[in-house]
Amino acid sequence: MQLLMFFAGLLALIAGAELLVRGASRLALSFGISPLVVGLTIVAFGTSAPEIAVSVGAALDGRTDIAIGNVVGSNIVNVLFILGLSALIIPLVVHAQIVRQEVPIMIGASLLLMVFAIDGRIGFWESGFLLALLLAYTVFLILQSRRETQSTRDEYAHEVVKASRWDAHWAAQLLLIAAGLGLLVVGSQWLVTAASAFARAMGVSDLVIGLTVVAVGTSLPEVATSLMAALRKERDIAVGNVIGSNIFNLLGCVGLTGLVTGDGLPIAAGLLNFDLWVMLAAAFACLPVFLSGREIARWEGGVFLAYFVAYTTYVVLSAQQHAMLPVFGTAMLSFVLPLTVVTLVVVMLRPNRERGSGGP
Repeated sequence: MQLLMFFAGLLALIAGAELLVRGASRLALSFGISPLVVGLTIVAFGTSAPEIAVSVGAALDGRTDIAIGNVVGSNIVNVLFILGLSALIIPLVVHAQIVRQEVPIMIGASLLLMVFAIDGRIGFWESGFLLALLLAYTVFLILQSRRETQSTRDEYAHEVVKASRWDAHWAAQLLLIAAGLGLLVVGSQWLVTAASAFARAMGVSDLVIGLTVVAVGTSLPEVATSLMAALRKERDIAVGNVIGSNIFNLLGCVGLTGLVTGDGLPIAAGLLNFDLWVMLAAAFACLPVFLSGREIARWEGGVFLAYFVAYTTYVVLSAQQHAMLPVFGTAMLSFVLPLTVVTLVVVMLRPNRERGSGGP
C-alpha cells in the first residue's frame, strides 16, 4: 500500500505541475506577457513545484530532514544525473548567458545556503532573505527579457505552451491552476507519508530517503523536460531548465519551507558534513565544463553520470554502515576526486572546442 501511495503521489505531483504550468502560462500569455518571460519564470517555477510541494508538506508534518534533503538531493540529481544523461544522448550546447549569469547565480545561491546552514539551522529571517532574492531574480529576468533577440523569443514561444482552443478561456485556465495546486498538495502528502514509511521499514533516516528516493521522484519533471529538449535538439533549453530549476530550489523552495515552519529549518550534521558539499561541488563543476567550448561533451556527461552513481552508492552504504564503506570512501578521496580535478584543469587550460552547429 505504501508503494502504491508513493507512485500515486508521484503521478499526482507530475500531473499537478503540468496542469499548473499550462494554466498559469496560458493565463499569463492572455494578459500579454511575453512567452520568454513565461518560460523564464512560470515554466521554471513549475518544474520545481513538486520539490516545493513536498518540502513544504514535509516541514509542516515535522519531517524537516525530508524537506531539506529533497532540495539538496534534487540539485545533485539535476546536475549530475539529468545533465549527464542528456549529454550522453546528444552533446549539449550551453548558452552564453547561462555561463556568465545563471551558473554564477547558482553557485552564489549554493554558497549562501552553506553559510546560512553552517550553524546547524537556516533561520526564519534567513529563509525570508532567500525568498526575497528569488523575487529580485525574477524581476531581473523580466526586465532582462526585454533585451532578448527575436530568435530567443521565438524559441521560447515554441517551447512554452502549444496552441489549443479548449483552454483559451480564462475560466478553463483558472480551473487548470486550481486542479494543479490541488494535485500538488495531495501528491506531496502521499509521497511524504510513503517515504517516511520506507525510511522506517528500511531502517534508514528520513534524510537518506529525502536525498535519494524523494529527490529523484520530485526531479522527474526536470528529467522529462531536459531529455525531451535534448531529443528535439533544443539543447540550450535542456541546460537552462536544469540550472534555472536549481536556482528556484535553493532560493524559493528552501526560503518558503523555512518561512512556513515559523522557526526555520534544522540542518542535520550528515547533510552539513557531506551532502551540501557534494551539491556545491556539482555546481562549481559546471563552470569549467561549460566554459570549455560552451558545450557538454558526451564524455563529460558520462563523468557527471558516474559521479551520481558513486554519490548514491556512498549514501546507501553509509546508511547501512556497510563494511565496504571505508574502502569506497578511500578510493573516492585518494584516486577519483584528484583525477577529476586534474581533468577539469586540463579542460580549462586547453583551447576552446569548436562550437556545435547552431550554437548560440
